[in-house]
Amino acid sequence: MLKKISSCLYQKSTIALTIVALIVFIFFSILFLPSQSIIANKYSQGLGSPDTSLFYTPADLYRMAEIYGIEGRAAYMRARWTFDLAFPIIYTFFLVTGISWFEKQVVKQDSELLKGHYIPLLAMFFDLLENTCVTLIFSSYPVYLSFVSMLAPFFTLMKWICVGSSFVLLVGLSIAHLVKIMQSKRQQP
Repeated sequence: MLKKISSCLYQKSTIALTIVALIVFIFFSILFLPSQSIIANKYSQGLGSPDTSLFYTPADLYRMAEIYGIEGRAAYMRARWTFDLAFPIIYTFFLVTGISWFEKQVVKQDSELLKGHYIPLLAMFFDLLENTCVTLIFSSYPVYLSFVSMLAPFFTLMKWICVGSSFVLLVGLSIAHLVKIMQSKRQQP
């Protein structure tokens, strides 16, 4: 099943689709991220947000839930299942198409290295798990959900590791593709 998904992703990933995905990613980031940041700052009183933090503890999460208040928690949950449902799909679309296209250009087709597009898929998966955990905590506050409050920071960290790794891989593959182009031009008479 994974091989079929992988094969489909490589077949569908073209330079044109990658450019479209990049434009959508940039457009969404410019239009929606600043307003979401303003809303989060309004309720967090400078404490931050679970989804933009790299590290936080269960105690930090409950402190955020308290500071956000009823209205802030409701706004946060609404954003997680509207805006933050769309954004992981958008960044995953961009990263999967970009990584897949550049891998096709740089890596031999039968290589086991043709698996980089799984990393952004994992990022999206962890992002959704993080949103689920934080929603459970914010919606049940002040009830303490011990296990869920331990999972949320783990999912957040894993999301950021996967997102960061995806961008590093995309940049590395882009550079490798440029080097390959330059080498082939030098070899031409």
